[in-house]
Amino acid sequence: MAITKQDALAYHRMGRPGKIEVTPTKPLATQRDLSLAYSPGVAEAVLEVERDPLTAYELTAKSNLVAVVSNGTAILGLGDRGPLASKPVMEGKGVLFKRFADVDVFDIEIDAHTVEEIVAAVKAIAPTFGGINLEDIKAPECFEVEEQLKAALPIPVFHDDQHGTAIISGAALLNACELTGRALADLKIVISGAGASAIATAKFYLRLGVRREHILMLDSKGVVYAGREGVNRYKAEFAAETSARTLDDAIEGADMFLGLSAAGVLKPEMVKKMAPNPIILALANPDPEIMPEEALAVRPDAIIGTGRSDYPNQVNNVLGFPFIFRGALDVYATSINEEMKLAASRALAALAHEDVPDSVLTAYGLTSLRFGRDYLIPKPLDPRVLLWVAPAIAEAAMRSGVARRQLDLQAYRDELVRRQGLGQQLRNHLINKARLGRPQRLVLPEGDDPKIIRAAARIADERIATPILLGRPERVHKQLAELGLNFQPQVIDPYADDAARARYAEALWALRQRKGITRQYALNLVTGRTHFGLMMVKLGDADVCLNGLNLEYPDVVRPALQIFHTRPGATRASGVYIMIVKGRVYLFTDATVNIDPDAETLSEIAILAADFARDMLELEPRVAMLSFSNFGSTAHPATEKVRKAVGLVLQKRPDLVVDGEMQADTAVVPDLVERRYPFSKVKDANILVFPDLEAANVAYKLLARLGGAEAIGPILLGVGAPAHVLQAGDDVEDIVAMAAVAVLDAQSRE
Repeated sequence: MAITKQDALAYHRMGRPGKIEVTPTKPLATQRDLSLAYSPGVAEAVLEVERDPLTAYELTAKSNLVAVVSNGTAILGLGDRGPLASKPVMEGKGVLFKRFADVDVFDIEIDAHTVEEIVAAVKAIAPTFGGINLEDIKAPECFEVEEQLKAALPIPVFHDDQHGTAIISGAALLNACELTGRALADLKIVISGAGASAIATAKFYLRLGVRREHILMLDSKGVVYAGREGVNRYKAEFAAETSARTLDDAIEGADMFLGLSAAGVLKPEMVKKMAPNPIILALANPDPEIMPEEALAVRPDAIIGTGRSDYPNQVNNVLGFPFIFRGALDVYATSINEEMKLAASRALAALAHEDVPDSVLTAYGLTSLRFGRDYLIPKPLDPRVLLWVAPAIAEAAMRSGVARRQLDLQAYRDELVRRQGLGQQLRNHLINKARLGRPQRLVLPEGDDPKIIRAAARIADERIATPILLGRPERVHKQLAELGLNFQPQVIDPYADDAARARYAEALWALRQRKGITRQYALNLVTGRTHFGLMMVKLGDADVCLNGLNLEYPDVVRPALQIFHTRPGATRASGVYIMIVKGRVYLFTDATVNIDPDAETLSEIAILAADFARDMLELEPRVAMLSFSNFGSTAHPATEKVRKAVGLVLQKRPDLVVDGEMQADTAVVPDLVERRYPFSKVKDANILVFPDLEAANVAYKLLARLGGAEAIGPILLGVGAPAHVLQAGDDVEDIVAMAAVAVLDAQSRE
């Protein structure tokens, strides 16, 4: 993807200049707010921090604030351009901290050049921050600066140019060795480059298990060998006893090439000399030491990574620093030590073995991705990195003694999920609640669909339910192999299980014989997987059915209602969507089943949604019955229908908070209700009952597509058994969430 100079400058100029702003986190609307935020109330916070400095992590932004510090002497690949010129990069770094790990950043560009000046400047500002990220400071000064600051400051100091590449490439190395059957202690590595990143990465590889005598390092003058003049003390650590003097000499028989130098230095003829299954991490940017296609042309057995997003195995520091600081900040760590760096690398390596979410595949325009030569490390946009790396960092910090705060790791993971947004938090709530109840057997009729198989593996792994897949076993097992899933589900072939088909057909015929169904027709129906799955639930061979990924909605709902009818107390079924809008949860109903409900049906729809909110979501329902008028402002049969429905709900369920008819904005804007309709029982609705399916369907789809709302559903309410419906196009995360809802439905009926 080509980016022009004009594109880049226009991006930085549009709207508010730059990429960051400061936003208050406390209310500042009243005189009392101002008195608490500043004088006199702030004095109490001052005295408390003086009494116990650790309370600064609770009373100020220190626990979520990192300084990104640079003097601009090594900006990207542009060299020494000065501190002011480094500001766009440092702002960009701050944006990445916020986007990926919700860490706030002040970028600090300092006009300081000597080690002493840099150290003095950072020490002076350190009390403000929970951590210091050093950036784009040239070698060898960067080594001394980091060493002195780590020794002097009681907060984490991390030079990302050194350690970020080390950690991320270390994860790639661990997995490449696994794929090629190599032991780290036997690995022979050539490192092209001897700057901050190269030296730190070499040291990190030693901690992973590589032997020092197996590393050859090269700078612009060739191999760093024992006795070579003009080698600083940092390079000298890797001065080797060798006769090799050039890259061409050094590469002979090497298992791995790590490039942190310049474009094109590794030639195809050099790659030919490497050991079988060579590992090549060519990380010069924007152009690597060798292009992947050049290397593969001469060595098809090579495993290749670059720093570029348009090739597999991108070694990108954004996989490290946001999550490393997140974990360190959350335990009030005094440093980021070697144990924490190793934990981050191993967590990334482990995550690459997991099934990849659809959101990641979509972001990169892929249809599939699995652990292997082209997928050694997670993609930078993978939201799970936060949930794997930050807890690994926190755990290592607590274990190694640098944490000043102890965390329950499971509770901490839940907290991290909350940082990812209410939608993910709600999904997590449903999953956690489902796994606490009695285990359920979940039948998935579309059992040979790759998405269903991947979702089933997640459902089993997260202990949401025991999945049962319907389909041809050979197809299912072929898909499992292609997806690389270590998952052995129960697979039932409706076409081959004659005994089950006969039993289900007889039961279906008995159920529907007065509805025009013959024995033969019943047998034909249960040969199809939709009816087979539903009859499994009907006859107790499964507890829950979830179906519809590749079907039309009515083709799933209709047979479910024919077989199970409605649950006790309900005469209608309805559909509800959970809508997450600007940090709030709303239920939209009925958006899927009842086209033009009368007042009686509307009242049932409202009650079903309210009970679902209370029982499943632990949300106290406030129900608004919507119309185009407010409390009798327009006389019309449509508004009269809604008013009548409100009365019926109050008769049937006086425990519910319900009101209407009201317009949609009246329902969700409390100030509007207080000002114009203070008599209303509903001041801020969370359940919106639409007057007909057309209005509900239009509203939820527009809100999801144009308003950025997140939709979970449709969730089928009122059916006589736990039978639920997927939507065409649902991704794996949606299927897993719906499985949790279906399981909760089954558990609630016990």
